[in-house]
Amino acid sequence: MDLPVSPPIEPMLAKPATTFPTDAGWLFEPKWDGFRALVFRDGDEVLVQSRDLKPLDRYFPELAAPIRASLPKRCVLDGEVVIAGADGRLDFDALLLRIHPAESRVRMLAAESPASFVAWDVLALGDADLRPMPQADRRLKLETLLADAQPPIHLTPATRDRATAIDWFERFEGAGLDGVIAKRLDAPYQPGKRAMLKLKHQRTADCVMAGFRWHKDGPGTLIGSLLLGLFDAGGTLHHVGVTASFTMARRAELVAELAPLRTDALEGHPWAGWASWAEEMAASGQRVPGATSRWNRGKDLSWEPLRPERVVEVAFDHLQGDRFRHGTTFVRWRPDRSPADCRYDQLLETPAFELSRIFAT
Repeated sequence: MDLPVSPPIEPMLAKPATTFPTDAGWLFEPKWDGFRALVFRDGDEVLVQSRDLKPLDRYFPELAAPIRASLPKRCVLDGEVVIAGADGRLDFDALLLRIHPAESRVRMLAAESPASFVAWDVLALGDADLRPMPQADRRLKLETLLADAQPPIHLTPATRDRATAIDWFERFEGAGLDGVIAKRLDAPYQPGKRAMLKLKHQRTADCVMAGFRWHKDGPGTLIGSLLLGLFDAGGTLHHVGVTASFTMARRAELVAELAPLRTDALEGHPWAGWASWAEEMAASGQRVPGATSRWNRGKDLSWEPLRPERVVEVAFDHLQGDRFRHGTTFVRWRPDRSPADCRYDQLLETPAFELSRIFAT
């Protein structure tokens, strides 16, 4: 490729913020929950690069033709690869299924649940490197470039109005988006720098602690993560995620602290059968404690059961389907709570906000 910005290039990143900025000079955009992607096009050549500088093209072959149809012949764009589910929400699990070694399976999934590319920045156009240009000017250029773009290529909504951004923060969660990004209007594009702000939903939930994994640096001496569960209306305990926000000293302390709960833990444990059919469940798309990782097939995800008698409060940002989308943060033990009270109905559910309405903005 002969472009003024050549791949690979580190994307500009965001740092967490707890409040929306109150001063003037900010551009706000929805925070999309997908795979970060930089798109390079030089004539018929197309490259889709991931956040960690690796090509994504083989996992999303359906995007090449739309990129050629909707993007300028020589350009570099920043954005996100997403998949919209039939329920009008983003489907991150469908993205994960694409990370598969078999080309035939990838193409089958591409036909069944095609991906979209949502653009939010332009880094180069023709022979011009636009990275030094202020964000406000780059946004105007991007709007012009994508004025006639057709699905599955989309331009992300953007606003300079703080009140509108706060409204998006509340409403767009129902579409599977997990917050708002804030960018300085006068800022250049800064590869690899945390030059943006990300405002994400933060909530807490009381969960059953039903198991743990050993830390990779200290099997038998350090706790790695605690496995969390929530009961559905029928009384089934579902694995919903992990919490691993502990210091090394605390990980060592937890070994002795959790030891009593390991006695006869597998006897009558609600997840006792998972060890034998974890791989089968993982292949179907359900995440279970004993399954291998789609990202690292060699990663050990074996787990140790605990009697599900202890309740832990964790902070989380986003619920994806029936599990926590990201890792949670340990808040405190809840000895005053019964495991039976750790149910899904404690979680606030935001009504669905159809992605088609966002894409049409």
